[in-house]
Amino acid sequence: MNVRRADTEDLEVVVDLWRRFAHELPPPVHREPIDEEKELGEVAEILASHLAFLAQDDDGTPIGFALVRRRNESLATLTDLYVSGDARRRGVATQLARAVVGALAEDGVEHLDLDVQASNGVARSLYGRWGFHDEMVVMAAAVSDLEEHLGREQAGSFGSIHIQSDDLTAVENAVRRFVPRLPGGSHGSLIAPPRNGWIAVYDDVCDRDPDMLRRLARELSDRMGAVVLLLGVEQEALLRMILFERGRIVDEYLSVPEFHGPLPPGDVVGLAANPTVIHRLTGADPNAVRRVARTAPAPADLPSARELLREFAAVLHVEGSEHGWSDAPDIAGAVRIDRA
Repeated sequence: MNVRRADTEDLEVVVDLWRRFAHELPPPVHREPIDEEKELGEVAEILASHLAFLAQDDDGTPIGFALVRRRNESLATLTDLYVSGDARRRGVATQLARAVVGALAEDGVEHLDLDVQASNGVARSLYGRWGFHDEMVVMAAAVSDLEEHLGREQAGSFGSIHIQSDDLTAVENAVRRFVPRLPGGSHGSLIAPPRNGWIAVYDDVCDRDPDMLRRLARELSDRMGAVVLLLGVEQEALLRMILFERGRIVDEYLSVPEFHGPLPPGDVVGLAANPTVIHRLTGADPNAVRRVARTAPAPADLPSARELLREFAAVLHVEGSEHGWSDAPDIAGAVRIDRA
């Protein structure tokens, strides 16, 4: 195998390789379709500048090429690097890169950059081994996807906390003590009397901020030494369930585990609900828990978050989870706490 400089006399050969390259990897969706006439004009310019390199097999067959555009005295861009399919994994790309770097070093060029599609894992790994690193990431999305996700951010959240207790006074005292400490300025709380062994708590700031819902549930569990269940709909897009025991999280479920961003595989599994733990703490049938604790990559792949909530609450025999503080109905025997 031989690598040499290419010039305008090699135009036909390089164009043939370039066309194979262009059709092998479709352009990113955020870019316009390839203008072949314009691209080939640029190929001809680079060949004329003598910053082009051609790899040939021992019998003279062209098997790859590299094109470089000098942007200024110290910076150049590797615009194209291609090796034909039957010649890969033989070090051809590395030989082409060596030729490029050697020529640029002789010319005093200090930095070389390139673009690579995020989906081209093989190329990205190779470039990383050569010494390239990420300096800028171009992010792209369909407008329809952005509309959907940005809309979700504006959608409301709500939730409820259910304490496994029949001591309404103790729960009221704990709520009066802890809620004023929560950031956000709660306008009020509502405490429902025991139903099926659970006392429900609803709060204004906990509806507005799911993090405060979690914080209050943990505080109540720790203060009362009780099993506490959190059920919350976040951004009208996903359902979260957390079980606390004596202030410690013992199980958690999120209908779309990676809704807020990628997670390690173990964390994704950890958000799938544990039927055995739920059965131990609530008495719910494990098979029924498995049936309703569905997860998916996106909200669109599941029933609505409110429907999931209804199913989950029914399996856990919990009443009053279908609303939060702001839309709570009149509940007989409930304690309402208003704040300025």
